[in-house]
Amino acid sequence: MRSDELGILVVDDDEAHRSTLQRHMSSLGHRVTSASNGVEALSRFSDTSPDVVLTDVMMPGMDGFELLRRLKASSPSTDVILLTGYASMQAAIDAIRDGAFDFLLKPLDLDRIDEVMGRCMAERAGRTEVLRPGDPSFPTSPDEQIVGRHPKMVEIYKTIGALSGGVTPVLLSSDTGTGKELVARSIHRNSPRRNEPFVAVNCAALADTLLESELFGHVKGAFTGASTDRKGLFELSGSGTILLDEIGDTTPTLQAKLLRVLQEKEFYPVGGERVRKTDARIIASTNLDLARLVSEGKFREDLFFRLRVVEIKIPPLRERKSDIPLLVAHILWTVSSDLGRPVCAITRESMAALVAHDWPGNVRELQNTLARAVVLCRRSTITLDDISLAGNAAEPLPMPDNRSLSAVESRHVQRVLADTGGNKSEAARILGISRPRLNRMTERWDLTVS
Repeated sequence: MRSDELGILVVDDDEAHRSTLQRHMSSLGHRVTSASNGVEALSRFSDTSPDVVLTDVMMPGMDGFELLRRLKASSPSTDVILLTGYASMQAAIDAIRDGAFDFLLKPLDLDRIDEVMGRCMAERAGRTEVLRPGDPSFPTSPDEQIVGRHPKMVEIYKTIGALSGGVTPVLLSSDTGTGKELVARSIHRNSPRRNEPFVAVNCAALADTLLESELFGHVKGAFTGASTDRKGLFELSGSGTILLDEIGDTTPTLQAKLLRVLQEKEFYPVGGERVRKTDARIIASTNLDLARLVSEGKFREDLFFRLRVVEIKIPPLRERKSDIPLLVAHILWTVSSDLGRPVCAITRESMAALVAHDWPGNVRELQNTLARAVVLCRRSTITLDDISLAGNAAEPLPMPDNRSLSAVESRHVQRVLADTGGNKSEAARILGISRPRLNRMTERWDLTVS
């Protein structure tokens, strides 16, 4: 078969229209079969596996929309072009939503059809099929959540395996958006405590007093509004695992109380005088340099060493770019399933752009980028027009001489604030952090937006 030859199925209950399209497509060198209704089309499709289906919308029995949905469900890579003499705004919306390559009006305009077929052929030539669940190379199984085959990720998997038999405290350190909670959940899922609760708390999202109550609980009358006793997460987690996310943002007072939990396995609820016990395994995570904070007197050294019995450093996405195609496959399948959009492919130039990007927001930024692409994608293939990479249009900010993690993070936060015109709520959403935490970061680094 020639590279420019397609298998085409023409479906129309109007014999004149069907014959016209069939003759025209055959004259262009394509292999063409036809059907007079949707049921017959499904049978012909099974026999011939065409690349493109040109189908009328208004047909007796199964209409073109139902045929479109069935074809995309069984063969997402097949391009379906709908033809109708009864166009409406809702029909066009439904067609694109359900994965049609295009939606054309009758009477037939062969020049217009040729133009659409040309785009279809060009897109198919540059298309990379996205792996689907069930494919041998699909990056995850239903029981796996972490995606990656880079050697640095394999070392993390080995460490998780080594931790599977104990309850050793673990410190997860990485940039924002790298998947620290996924690693923590994997440690829990592969431990003897897998059937016990896994509880995660974002230490940066709550004020100190609220965080203390959240972790340790409180007794009735401990503060205004404490009308009853309330158990904290350490008590509720039982013999499970508790993740203290962004522990670097805690205050020295709370750090002292967490040290007691690690050393003595006990704590006092807020306002309480009776000690409570906990058997929970503690995993802490941070995107800050805790060693630097210790040297600056902002984090307790004894707590740091108690938490860092085992430290797992999760690499940023820019250091494992070979994993990006696998992540794209996993994220696209998940997002398209959740949104009901049959996205099954991405152009090679789009994939190249994703691999070339530095991803300052890491996997979370990639997820947001692909979710937006799936929503805006007009067809079942993501193109460069569907992809918006944050910061591409912004003027680069001067690179500071200090290349420490803190300096790089402050520069990225300043860039996002500039991109959002100083809108802190929107900046916090893009960065994947809480508004209170963003406020603390801007104060710490004295960030301003002109």
